[in-house]
Amino acid sequence: MTSTRPPAGTATSGDAGFVTADVADGVATVRFGHPKGNSLPSDVLRRLAATISELGADPNARVVILRSEGTGAFCAGASFAELQAIGDAAAGKEFFMGFARLILAMRRCPKLVLARVHGRTVGGGVGLVAASDYAFALRDASVRLSELAVGIGPFVVGPVIERKIGLGAFQTLAVDAATWRDAAWAERHGLYAQVLDSTNELDAVLDRLAHTLARSNPEAMAQLKSVFWQGTEHWDTLLDDRATMSGTLVLSDFTRRAIAAFSGRG
Repeated sequence: MTSTRPPAGTATSGDAGFVTADVADGVATVRFGHPKGNSLPSDVLRRLAATISELGADPNARVVILRSEGTGAFCAGASFAELQAIGDAAAGKEFFMGFARLILAMRRCPKLVLARVHGRTVGGGVGLVAASDYAFALRDASVRLSELAVGIGPFVVGPVIERKIGLGAFQTLAVDAATWRDAAWAERHGLYAQVLDSTNELDAVLDRLAHTLARSNPEAMAQLKSVFWQGTEHWDTLLDDRATMSGTLVLSDFTRRAIAAFSGRG
């Protein structure tokens, strides 16, 4: 049986982006999209966090798949339009707290979250993949942390990426903000669990694992996830502090010029 419903925070499609969720045979599929490369404006971040939280409490959902729309970029990261519109430090912090709340929602969700990654992933999108418990990707799913190139840094998403791939690999991404790392690099460093050559293969392998997990012991999976995330109990405070750092930096003249130049390339 399939139940399709708009959980708390779910939107319909449009220029502002969308988030949808459905549950079938114990597998919850959360899909998000935005016309600009599946980027993550505040509203999409809020809806994703709310949807993940609701599914975490839904006994019909045993495992969660997170995927984005289309066949292009998996996620273009933060919304440049919103970054350019930030007028004060409080608004800046609140924007970056959207990423913090989504990471925390994924961390707290007692269900295992599987990410389905196609195409390029930038900035906050890399954090989204790192916050999942197991990620499948296509061969063209390269990654980049571009934050330093626009005058800020991957402060909010940094802890979850470092946790997943280690400090050395995180430093490589954070410092060399102009270079794309291919899917093989991401798999080698643990960001991706499996890299597949075709969409059909990706979906078959993902579907097989998702349905295996949907038949597994929910209590055992919840406890396993708790073990995975040990050592992150202080993240509410840590990510709040990091959002403050980013929210202040985004107001600097240097950063405003860098964001304007970077967004102008597209």
